[in-house]
Amino acid sequence: MKELLIEKAKTCAVTGHRILLKDLDIDHLRREFINAINIGYDTFLVGMALGFDTICFQTLESLRKEYKIKIIACVPCPSQPYKFTIEQKKEYDRMIESSDDALLISEVYDRYCMKRRNDFMVNNSSLLICYLRRDFGGTFYTVNKAKKDGVKIINV
Repeated sequence: MKELLIEKAKTCAVTGHRILLKDLDIDHLRREFINAINIGYDTFLVGMALGFDTICFQTLESLRKEYKIKIIACVPCPSQPYKFTIEQKKEYDRMIESSDDALLISEVYDRYCMKRRNDFMVNNSSLLICYLRRDFGGTFYTVNKAKKDGVKIINV
């Protein structure tokens, strides 16, 4: 993984489910990002998964036109988009290209690379914006790690 200077106090990570319910309010999500920017957050870590991560990336991209923010793609392994559809892979590649920086967390896939990506994001942020609706899985793990580590959490 390449070195990247990340100022934890000004960094926000995102985590959420791949399958989204109809209760996700994108306008609310956008307002939470703007609130974070207005209090000094300028770097956003995105795990590059389908679902919530993709919506967050696209929302942050639109905000980057108005605000001086950086989007860092936190890629768990090179094969992350392996099972994506052709359209999903095109969007994934476009987002990687659009990101201000991309970090590869693990050189190869293994059963812990997603956890290492999530740990990296929590360890390098002081705010976590999440979409949590289940008490199991990667998002649940990440939110609980953030709670334990004293990271402020906003569940949209």
